Amino acid sequence: MRALLNVVFLALDLYKYVIIASAVMSWLIAFNVVNIRNDVVRSIWNTLVALTEPLLMRIRRYLPNTGGIDISPVVLFLIILLIEQILALYVYPYVF
Repeated sequence: MRALLNVVFLALDLYKYVIIASAVMSWLIAFNVVNIRNDVVRSIWNTLVALTEPLLMRIRRYLPNTGGIDISPVVLFLIILLIEQILALYVYPYVF
């Protein structure tokens, strides 16, 4: 059972990296550092959006309008950290 929890921790860690990559990529696109018309950039962007947007969309529904600043990735990152801490402190010690 601990092996399964280790896989869950690994998946959550990987998803945190995906969230960071998506935020950085959105900044690079917004400031015209990378061109979205490039096929490689577009495929990376579409993959990142497909992985993060379903959860970010749900979080954006409950957040107030902050103008041009999107804080939903930060909120999702904090939620993942909370889930990791709950699993590490309350579930992992009691699993054999």
